[in-house]
Amino acid sequence: MSKSMKSNYKMQNVSFKNVDDFLDFLPEGELKVVVLVRQLIFDCIPDIHEKLSYNVPFYKRNKSILFIWPSSILWGKSKSYAGVRIGFSQGHLIDDEIKFLNRGDRKQVCYKDYLNVSEIDVDLLKSYIFDALLVDNEFK
Repeated sequence: MSKSMKSNYKMQNVSFKNVDDFLDFLPEGELKVVVLVRQLIFDCIPDIHEKLSYNVPFYKRNKSILFIWPSSILWGKSKSYAGVRIGFSQGHLIDDEIKFLNRGDRKQVCYKDYLNVSEIDVDLLKSYIFDALLVDNEFK
């Protein structure tokens, strides 16, 4: 790749100014999952801070705790998964005896992908959000 081609290549297909722009962009199925998961995060951790990074919402208190990454927000030139990925930034520190979370080839981040809201076990996901909060409390 020539130098000029590299400078024009973007890792992402979008650029949002705020979370509302992000939400407006999403297809209906992804939007429903994102809205539900955001609400669960805010219900479980009311004092969490939401900020767009890499054009997706990340959630932080002491350190990064979670992120929501819909597959329509590309990293690179093509989709690498379907649905909405819920990432646990310190997932390797969460007790996951039931193997609910996926690690892929990541050392630290663990995640769960959802194609639609009917797949979400709300109580189970909330328990993992609370566990992620407990891990975050160790970074005070």
